[in-house]
Amino acid sequence: MVLNYDAVVRGSVAKQVADSIREAILDGRLKMDERLPTEEELARSYGISRPTVREALKRLAAQNLIQSKRGPTGGTFVMRPDAEGLSETITAAATLLVGVGAFDIDQIITARMETETICCRLAAEHRSDEDLAAMEAEIAVQSDSATTDEDFCASDVRFHRALVRAGRNGPLELMMYTVIEAFIPITNMIVVRLRERHQVVTLHKDILEAVRKRDAVAATAALGRLLEYIHAMYNATLAARAARAGS
Repeated sequence: MVLNYDAVVRGSVAKQVADSIREAILDGRLKMDERLPTEEELARSYGISRPTVREALKRLAAQNLIQSKRGPTGGTFVMRPDAEGLSETITAAATLLVGVGAFDIDQIITARMETETICCRLAAEHRSDEDLAAMEAEIAVQSDSATTDEDFCASDVRFHRALVRAGRNGPLELMMYTVIEAFIPITNMIVVRLRERHQVVTLHKDILEAVRKRDAVAATAALGRLLEYIHAMYNATLAARAARAGS
């Protein structure tokens, strides 16, 4: 095997340049919507090649810190960090880890219970009429017999997303992207055949009504019943698969 040491060196330099620009963005030396120097100017300032600059900029774009615009007034501009955009990388990594079995169902259920309990408490305290309406709308989708399994699962994600948003806590909402956008779809995909929709809908209604009444204790209790049901359906699905494999 022949190792390309030059590529490693270039990669290291590109990372250092990306880290330098990232620090300037995060500490405010580079402002939101400010235009970066051209690739040629950056290469000259850092004393590196344009391909290395280009690699550094790709790293920053992947972190949703910069974006390129075409046209006469185009160029590379600093982006305002977007919670949803930043979370996509985290969610993709979490989905991969679950897919390869790095987390088991007990860990996932525990993580959801501990984190969504906080969300239920904050939602009961801070929810607005718009938040309640958003959750009601998803329950209506889930209650419709014409809703496909795929759309039901998507609505399940939106329901919990609305519950988290009702808590009015930006950092927690960012943290919950992994739970909501990765863990819920994966468990739904596994339990879809055995899960009974009306059970999920009933428990979602219980959570909604508790949040409506600003009853955090009842909301977290309903959440606990929902997660217990999902856990049971998950185990039943795995048992059914094992039985089919054995026969």
